[in-house]
Amino acid sequence: MGKSQETFNKKENEKKRIKKRQDKEEKKEERQANSKKGKSLEEMMAYLDENGNISSTPPDPRKKKVINVEDIRISTAKQEDAEPQEAIRKGTITFFNESKGYGFIKDQQTQESVFVHINSLEGPVKENDKVIFEVEMGPKGPNAVRVKKAV
Repeated sequence: MGKSQETFNKKENEKKRIKKRQDKEEKKEERQANSKKGKSLEEMMAYLDENGNISSTPPDPRKKKVINVEDIRISTAKQEDAEPQEAIRKGTITFFNESKGYGFIKDQQTQESVFVHINSLEGPVKENDKVIFEVEMGPKGPNAVRVKKAV
């Protein structure tokens, strides 16, 4: 008869697999033993107190607030029309890149930065120039149009 084909390494790997399977079975049995099946409805309930915090005790019925259905708003509030601003504004060019063809103007009145494209210019401009311009809303925000160098 010949020698057994099982090597030491194969035997060790088989022992590890068996040990792993046994550990898995033990964990499964432990989970089943510690499972909390059959809890009553009261044990599973959670309540919100008047501050919106989750608690295990029911709220005090004396602190109950009555809310009218008409007071509940489900949509967003309508945006109120902003007061019409002057059509022509003044500002300073804070950044302008001629090779890329765009820049930004800082509005003197609102101090907000307004995008300007080279096609909206009515003459050559450079950084720190004082300009007059009008604002139109573009797809990405306010855009300066009809931009002229201030005299």
